[in-house]
Amino acid sequence: MLVLITAHAVVAAALPALAARIGRAVWAVAALVPLAVLIRAAALTPTVLDGGAPLEHLSWAPSLGLEVVMRLDALSLLMVFVVSGVGAAVLVYSARYTEEGHGRESALLLLFAGVMLGLVTADNLLVLYVFWELTTVVSFLLIAGRGRTRGHRAAAEQALVVTTGGGLAMLLGFLMLGETAGTYRVSELVADPPSGGYVPAALVLVLVGVFTKSAQLPFHGWLPAAMVAPTPVSAYLHAAAMVKAGVYLTARLAPGFADVAPWRPLVLTVGLVSLLLGAWRALWERDLKRVLAYGTISELGLLIALFGYGTRNAVLAGEVMLLAHATFKSALFLVTGLIEHHTGTRDLGRLSGLGRRRPVLLAMAALAAASMAGLPPLVGYLGHEAYFDTFWEAVRIGSGTGEEWILAALTAGSALTVAYAARFLWGAFADKPGVRSPPADDAADRAPGMAVPIAVLVAAALAMGVWYPGTEALTDPYAARMPQLQEPYHLALWHGVTPALVLSAGTLAVGLLLHRDRSALAVVRARLPRLPDAEEGYRWLRRGLDGAAVWFTRHVQVGSLPAYLTVMLAIVLVVPGTALLLRDSPLTVPPLWASAVQVPLAVVVLAAAFALARVRRRLSAALLAGVVGYGVAGFFLVQGAPDLALTQFLVETLTLVIIVLVLRGLPARFGTRPGTLRIRRLRLALSVAAGVLVGLLAMVASAARREPEVSAYYTAHVKEAGAHNVVNAIIVDFRAMDTLGEIAVLLVTAIGVGSLLTLRGMRGAGARTIRSRLPAADRHPGTARWDVPRGEWLPEARRLPAHDRSMLLEVVTWVLFPAVLVFSVHLLYSGHLRPGGGFAGGLVAGQAFALRHLVGGRVDAAFHRLADPRVIAGAGLALAAAAGLAPIAFGGEPLSSALLSGTLPVFGHLELTTSVVFDTGVYLLVVGVCLRLLTAVGPLQVSVEETVETGGDAPGAPGDRGSRGR
Repeated sequence: MLVLITAHAVVAAALPALAARIGRAVWAVAALVPLAVLIRAAALTPTVLDGGAPLEHLSWAPSLGLEVVMRLDALSLLMVFVVSGVGAAVLVYSARYTEEGHGRESALLLLFAGVMLGLVTADNLLVLYVFWELTTVVSFLLIAGRGRTRGHRAAAEQALVVTTGGGLAMLLGFLMLGETAGTYRVSELVADPPSGGYVPAALVLVLVGVFTKSAQLPFHGWLPAAMVAPTPVSAYLHAAAMVKAGVYLTARLAPGFADVAPWRPLVLTVGLVSLLLGAWRALWERDLKRVLAYGTISELGLLIALFGYGTRNAVLAGEVMLLAHATFKSALFLVTGLIEHHTGTRDLGRLSGLGRRRPVLLAMAALAAASMAGLPPLVGYLGHEAYFDTFWEAVRIGSGTGEEWILAALTAGSALTVAYAARFLWGAFADKPGVRSPPADDAADRAPGMAVPIAVLVAAALAMGVWYPGTEALTDPYAARMPQLQEPYHLALWHGVTPALVLSAGTLAVGLLLHRDRSALAVVRARLPRLPDAEEGYRWLRRGLDGAAVWFTRHVQVGSLPAYLTVMLAIVLVVPGTALLLRDSPLTVPPLWASAVQVPLAVVVLAAAFALARVRRRLSAALLAGVVGYGVAGFFLVQGAPDLALTQFLVETLTLVIIVLVLRGLPARFGTRPGTLRIRRLRLALSVAAGVLVGLLAMVASAARREPEVSAYYTAHVKEAGAHNVVNAIIVDFRAMDTLGEIAVLLVTAIGVGSLLTLRGMRGAGARTIRSRLPAADRHPGTARWDVPRGEWLPEARRLPAHDRSMLLEVVTWVLFPAVLVFSVHLLYSGHLRPGGGFAGGLVAGQAFALRHLVGGRVDAAFHRLADPRVIAGAGLALAAAAGLAPIAFGGEPLSSALLSGTLPVFGHLELTTSVVFDTGVYLLVVGVCLRLLTAVGPLQVSVEETVETGGDAPGAPGDRGSRGR
C-alpha cells in the first residue's frame, strides 16, 4: 500500500506538466492509478476475507511511537473498494465535465484518492491523523478552486475551519488513548482497549472529530455550503470519500469502545437526529445538489448510528449501506452534473420535461434513487432490510436500552429518504405545467463520456443487490468481530413476509405520500418552530471570534518591542525560575575556568556586552554584538569544538552583514526617550534576573545528567557512518531527522523574512526619479573617479555610479569569489573527515555572495539568470528529503546511510558515504537562504538614474538625514 500511496503523489505531481501536452487525456492517466489499486485489492481479497491482514511496517522513531504501519483488513478492504472504485469513475467523468484546469484538478483529485487510501489503511493513530488532516487540506483546494468566486473561497474556508477544529480535538483524544493504552497501533488498541481514566473523555474528543468530518449536527453546515464546488468534487469528496472518514473511524473503533459509557448514547443521538433533520431539510431545498447534500447528512447519520451501535447485525447493515450510499449518491451527484451540463441549471423549479428528452439518463437516475429509497433488487434494499430486521429483533428481545426509539427513528428517517428521493426525480425529470425548461444542449458531444461512469456506478449497485452472496462475503468478516446479541442475519432478496419487509413497504408508501402531499406538509412545517440555521450560526460565531481577536489584540499588541520582550522575560523568570527554586538537589558550582585562554576571552565578551548596553548608535551596537559572538566562537575553539567555532564565526559574520544592510533604512541612533526611572530600573532588574537564571539553568542541566553521556555512543559508532568528524556524523547521520526538520524551518523562516524585507523595500522606496541638477562631471567634485571599460570585472557593478566603484575591491572580489566558492565545496565534501560539512560550506558560500553584494551593489543582478534563490533552497530541501527516503526503496530504514568503497585507476582507494547526498542538500539550502536574504535587503545604494516610489530628497541631499547613507 505504501507504494500505491506514493504512486498517487508522484503521478499527481506530474499531471499538471502532462496536461499541457495531452489536454483532457490527462484524466485517463490519473484514472489508471486507482484502477491499479482496485486490481491490487482484488488480488488480496481472498487472503483478507480468510482472516489475513497484510501489514507494511516502516520504523521511524519507534521509541516515540512514530512508525508508519499500513494494514489491510476486511474493513479497510471495503473502504479501498469504495475510495478507489468511485475515484476511478469520477476521474473518467471529469475528463468530459471539466472545461479548464485539467492538470490542477486531476492532480488534486488523484492526490485526494491517495490520501484517503492512506487514511483507511493506516494502523497508527498518529499516521491516521496526518492523512485525516491532509484530506481537509486537499478538499479546501478542491472546493476553492482557483479562487473562482468569493462564495467558493468562503465555503472552502468554512469546511477547513470546521473539520480542522474537530481534527484538533480528535488529535487530543488520540494522544490520551495512546498514552493510556501504551500503544498507538489501532489494531492493538481495539483488541485490548484501555478503560477508566481519560478514556471516556478521549472518546468524546474523538467523536467530535468524527461528527465534524462526517457533517453531523450541529457541525453539518459546511457540507451544503461546499456544494459550490464542481460536481465531480461533490460526487467524490462529499458522497464517497471525505465524509466517509468519520464513518470509517466509528466502525474502526466500535469493536473496542462501543460498550464504554459515552460512546453508544452519543453516536446514536447525534446520528439519528442527523438522519431525521437532514432528510427533513432535503425535502425543502430547490438546488438539486443541496437536496443531495442534506440527504448525505441524513444517510451519514444512519451509518454512524449503525456502526456505533456495535453489534454484528447492525455493523453488517452499516457495511451494506456504506456500499449502497457510495454508489447511489455518487451516481446521483454525477447525474446532477450532467443535467446542469445539458440545461445550465440545477434549480428543480426551472427544470421540466428532461425525462422525455433524456430517457437513458432518467433510467440511471431512477435506479440510483431506487437504491437510496430501498427498492429491490438493488443493494440499498439489502441494507434497509438488514437494519430493520436488526432493531425489530432487538425490540422483540427487549434489551431495555431504547431500541424502540431507535427503530422509530430509523423508520421515520427511511420514509423521509423515500420522499426526497422522489422529490429529486420529480424535480429533475418530470413535466411541470407552466414551467419552460432551459433548452437542452443536444449537440454536446461529451454526454456519452459523462454517462458511462454513471452507468458503471448504477450497475455496481444493481450487481451487489442481485449477487447478495458476494456482498455478504465481502461484508461479513468484519461484522463477525462484533458481539452477537441475536441470531446472525444473512443477506437475501427474499426472507418471506417478515416485519422488516412490512417496514420497508410501509416506509416506501409513507414516503411517496409525503412527496405527493407536500402542500399539506408545508402547512405543518410552517407551524413548527424554525430550526437554527447552521450556516448562519457559523457566520455568527466567526464574527464573534473576529471581534474577540480584535479586542484582545488591541489590548495586548501595543506596538512596543521592549514591552513584548519584558513580558517574555517575565514569563521565563516565573515558570522555569519557580521550578528552579523548588528543586531539592544542591547546586554544583563548576570551576571558573578550565584554561587560562578563557580569561581574556571572557573579559572581551563581558566588556563588549557591557558596552553594547551603553551605546546609542545602531551600527556600534551591531558591531559589539558581533564581538560577543566571535568571543563565544573562541570559547568553542578552546573547548575543542572547531566545527562549532567555525559555524559560529560564519553565522556571526553573515548575520553582521545582513544587520548592517538592514540598518541602512533605520535612523543612525536609537530612540532618544530612555523612559522613566521606574521603567529603566524594571528593565535592569529583568535583564539581570534573566541572565542569572540562564546561567543557573546551564549549571543545573550540566549537573543533572544521570544517564551515560550520549557522546560516548556517537564516538564509538562514528566509524559505522564512514566518518571521522563526530559532529558532522551527528548532523547528517545519527540525528538526521532533527537536521531535516531544522532546515525545513530555516527555509520557511528565510522565505518569511525575505518577503517582509522585500515588502518593506517596496514601500520605503517610491516612484521618484533621483536626478542631480549638476552636470555629470561636477556632481561629485573632488571625488576620484576612473573610467570603466566595457568588460567590467563585476557585471552587476555597472548599475553603480562611477564614483562609488573601487577597481581594487572589484579585482580582489573577482579573484576571491570563485576561490571561496571552491573552498565552500571543499568544506562540504571533507566535512565527514575534518571540520566542515554542509552547514559550514553553505555559510562560506554565503560569505562569498555577501562580499560580492557589498562590492557590486547587489547580488541578484548577476545571478538571477542562473537560479532563483528560492529554487536553490527548495532544491536543497528536496534533495535532503529524497536522500533520506531513498533507503526505503532498498529495504532499509529512512535516513539511514551506507558506506561505499572502491578502487579507481587514478585516485586509488575511495570511500564514500551516502549521507554526503543529504549534506549536499543542506549545503544548497543554506546557500539559497543566504542569497534570499541578500536579495531581500535590496541594492547597496540607489543610483542617480534609479527610480523609486516615495517622495523626498535624494540621498545625500540636505533633506536626507543619512538614514540611507553607506
